[in-house]
Amino acid sequence: MTTLQRSLALSLLTLGIATSAQAADSAVTAAATASTQQAAALRQSSNVIVTQDGVQLYYKDWGPKDGPVVAFSHGWPLSSDSWESQMLFLAEHGYRVIAHDRRGHGRSSQPWEGNDMDHYAADLKAVLDTLDVRDAVLVGFSTGGGEVARYLGRYGSERVRKAVLVSAVPPLMLKTAANPGGLPIEVFDGLRKASRENRAQLYLDIASGPFYGYNRPGAKPSPGLIESFRSQGMQAGHKNTYDSIAAFSATDFTEDLKRIDVPVLVIHGDDDQIVPIDASAHAAAKLIKNAKLIVYPGAPHGLPDSHKDRLDRDLLEFAGK
Repeated sequence: MTTLQRSLALSLLTLGIATSAQAADSAVTAAATASTQQAAALRQSSNVIVTQDGVQLYYKDWGPKDGPVVAFSHGWPLSSDSWESQMLFLAEHGYRVIAHDRRGHGRSSQPWEGNDMDHYAADLKAVLDTLDVRDAVLVGFSTGGGEVARYLGRYGSERVRKAVLVSAVPPLMLKTAANPGGLPIEVFDGLRKASRENRAQLYLDIASGPFYGYNRPGAKPSPGLIESFRSQGMQAGHKNTYDSIAAFSATDFTEDLKRIDVPVLVIHGDDDQIVPIDASAHAAAKLIKNAKLIVYPGAPHGLPDSHKDRLDRDLLEFAGK
């Protein structure tokens, strides 16, 4: 082989190596890009919001995306599934409905710390901010009513035009010198004791008894609703639901209620054995500047299921005004 031939062969070999390297680099880059796009698509489709302290919040976002927003906060020890009847109804009437699983509940992550109303309100803010919600109607049931009250008291109504408190815990459940109509601490200590001993049985007892009023004469228990309550409770974290007992019972929302500057609809059953109406709805309606109280005669605590048709209509009317 002549010198010219050897040089030509070496040049071709070098060119081949370079071309192969470039092709390999391109393949790696394309694979990385595809992987990033797939990861982004997964994050977008997984309906998860990550809070500043690293908690993953699962959320549902149903209905037309350009519809007026109604955002729901659920009760203890449940999840956003407990709102599915109202969410389906309002979405079918043109509303965009959003509900998240509270930290430690449902499909959200289970942090050891932060199971309190301040964090619950901050998490609600993270949901509304991340989804850039405007002019929303906030609806809170039981513990979720405390979450809504603390959110409005702490962060204001920039993203909110109305609120609804359903069977809600504010202003304060616990009996104190300043709140003589509340429930004694022994009630909540009993919940904590039962939770430690056998929380599956605790949830079953609550659902098959006072929550839906199935302990009243003539009541006809629904095995499906009882099982739904128990299964939602067992999906939540043990530590999270235990800590949450203090959050919903001992948090004083009095000042939060006084700061609310949007119209509020307060809905409560007068046979609520979990959150008695006198120390909750009646007191809350007096503290909120622009509140309307609707009492459901004979309704139990779990009225979103027991009286869902009436609640659906009341929510639709209030949201549309």
